[in-house]
Amino acid sequence: MTPPSPPRPDMSTSPSSAGPAAPDSRAAPDSPSSPVTPDSVDSPVTPVTSDLSAARSAGVVGHPDRPRVTELLLSAFAGHRGVALPLGALTLLAGPSGSGKTSALRAYEALARLGGGAELGEAFPEPGACVPERARADAQRRRGFRIGCTADGPEGPVRLEVAVQAEPGLRIVGERLTAGGVVLLETALRDPGRRTVQAAWHTAGAAPVTRAPLPDDRLGTALLPLRVAGKTPGQRRVLAAAEQMVVALRSVFPCDPRPERMRDPVRVGTGRLLGGCDNLADVLWRTRAECGRRYALLVDAVRAGCAGPVTGLLAEPYDAGRLVRALLDRGDGTRTELRRLGDGELRYAALALVLLTGPGVLEVDAPGEVPAALQTLTVLADGLDRALDPVQRGELLRLAARMCERGHIRLVGAVSDASWAAGVSGVTVVHLDRD
Repeated sequence: MTPPSPPRPDMSTSPSSAGPAAPDSRAAPDSPSSPVTPDSVDSPVTPVTSDLSAARSAGVVGHPDRPRVTELLLSAFAGHRGVALPLGALTLLAGPSGSGKTSALRAYEALARLGGGAELGEAFPEPGACVPERARADAQRRRGFRIGCTADGPEGPVRLEVAVQAEPGLRIVGERLTAGGVVLLETALRDPGRRTVQAAWHTAGAAPVTRAPLPDDRLGTALLPLRVAGKTPGQRRVLAAAEQMVVALRSVFPCDPRPERMRDPVRVGTGRLLGGCDNLADVLWRTRAECGRRYALLVDAVRAGCAGPVTGLLAEPYDAGRLVRALLDRGDGTRTELRRLGDGELRYAALALVLLTGPGVLEVDAPGEVPAALQTLTVLADGLDRALDPVQRGELLRLAARMCERGHIRLVGAVSDASWAAGVSGVTVVHLDRD
């Protein structure tokens, strides 16, 4: 497994031309019979069919103030090979079971964790499942996978590519950060016996690059703000690109409401919504009085998606105050506990709450050092339409489109069929298939 070569001294290598130090005579990396090893972060990617000609977000041309991920790169990951998924403000990944929707969301979540400084094992708790199934090991019995993304923002499009060795041991063996055709950071595993990679980043000062070891279990891009002094224009460019990528990746909320966990009263806790929405009642207890306007919007949304009249969504103490439970106010003195609602109603109400709140209410890793006006929350919703009837999924999609249009929230949802999304403005549909 040949690691990626370090950047050339003039740092003018383009992402498409940079590659291993020696030619590789093996089959192309996207060939099903080739050994998928993280020998290079270079890999051809093929855009997946999208319903929109401008599949990326509307701010790409003018470079948005809020950094956001506009493309997910799955060079060799699980069932994906050479795939680039364009991401808009509101994106639906559509395809049958087995087309890789869940694995794409898993890759996005893993990148977000790495961008927040998590160790590799935390981002990939089951790394073996990320290796393409037919990938053959190299002579040293090593196998791995490659993923990445593009983030747009004030610095323009910045591309991150990461090569990970999954077997026999989990480690990053190559990473590349590029912008404007310039390689700003490149790392490579040079000595398998050491738990470091050799890193080189753009300096453009007295020395074209700076070289130093970085740990092989963390994303180098996330470590750059701690390692680069920012004394030269080149260093400041590296810092700006790395910070844009990290801000774009963080504040990700994987959400898959579990109705079976939402029906019972819960203990009063932090008031921050969990990914399974188990503690919905606790969050309602905390947030109802915090923003009357958003509460009114939530009630309107729930009224549109739940059976019977709805005038309020409440939370009240239960079991001598030890617990809190959620209820629907029917307006005639009747209050319906959430445990009586159907699975679709519960999932709909939880997803509406997520779209109408923010990082302060959700259990997310928000960059506290970045002003809220420059942050974007990205919700990853697997099975977005699961258990929803046509009315509920239509109302939810229109709510999502309104909220995503404002720019402070983005949504990537997985659905089996997106034909029902036709005609809703602002929706990017990306079609996946099993082949």
